[in-house]
Amino acid sequence: MKDFAGKVVWMTGAGTGIGKAGALMFARGGAAVALLGRRRDKLEEVAAEIASFGGTSVAEPLDVADRGKTRTVAAALIERFGRVDVLVNNAGLNIVNRRLDEITPEDWDRILGANLTGAFNMVQAALPTMRAQQDGLIINVASTAARRVSGVSGIGYSASKFGMLGMSLSLTQEAWKFGIRACCLCPDDVNTPIMARRKIKYPPEVLAQFIQPEDVADTMRFVALMPKNTSIPEMVITPTNVRPYTPAETG
Repeated sequence: MKDFAGKVVWMTGAGTGIGKAGALMFARGGAAVALLGRRRDKLEEVAAEIASFGGTSVAEPLDVADRGKTRTVAAALIERFGRVDVLVNNAGLNIVNRRLDEITPEDWDRILGANLTGAFNMVQAALPTMRAQQDGLIINVASTAARRVSGVSGIGYSASKFGMLGMSLSLTQEAWKFGIRACCLCPDDVNTPIMARRKIKYPPEVLAQFIQPEDVADTMRFVALMPKNTSIPEMVITPTNVRPYTPAETG
């Protein structure tokens, strides 16, 4: 029997990187996966890959910062599948000009909207069904930027991820009474398309030493398979070859 047979997973940011890897992992495990993200073409590519091995998914274009649309999509998913077992808040973005003397108020709003408010919107959309089930798992994909600040991440991204960690730990304290667990994953450098938003461009041999999206997906699997009486509120993931940031990267 597959590990996630009969389960329904909502994956935000499912079109690329960590979200794509996580969606494929859950689908291979037998879950029905709702692929959520802003780019329909990328979602449909993932859906086609899932279909190729006999998995079940549905692609739903969504900007999680849009609270009204989030509620509409969530209602449609509940009507279609009848439940939600795992919500993965993975959608996120960063900008190129991310230092205090560069960032604009508009970019600040974009980052916080996608990375933090969007995660809150998804939690509010999933919570009533999870409470009714008396069961559910919320995985929030933050970053080591939630635990330390640096010029690499920038002020907006760091603020959003510190906020996500705080939200996730609050969920751990408050939602357990409804049978709901929360885990905040804090990966360090991951080889995903967001790396292209950094001013420093890494050669392939460096990217190969980073955490890979599939590594984070395997971590999600580990968390999702923990017994219900066990919770992992927070997990930090780093490359084995941990690199100190250079002045060029932090400056």
